[in-house]
Amino acid sequence: MRIYPSLDLMNGSFVRLKQGDFNEVTTYGNDPVAKAKEFAEAGAKWIHVVDLDAARTGDSVNEAMLERIV
Repeated sequence: MRIYPSLDLMNGSFVRLKQGDFNEVTTYGNDPVAKAKEFAEAGAKWIHVVDLDAARTGDSVNEAMLERIV
């Protein structure tokens, strides 16, 4: 079994949706790059990243953030 840390991006922050509901958002921070570095420093070789804005609207407003995470 492999476990991957995950970052769900929305409006430049990393968040979680309650049961996939875009009206039930918990924001965990506004620096996804720092969190990705934290995961890497803890030994993660892969990170699952979801662009929730693109999933919802089809428009990726997080493209620059995704590039910075990579």
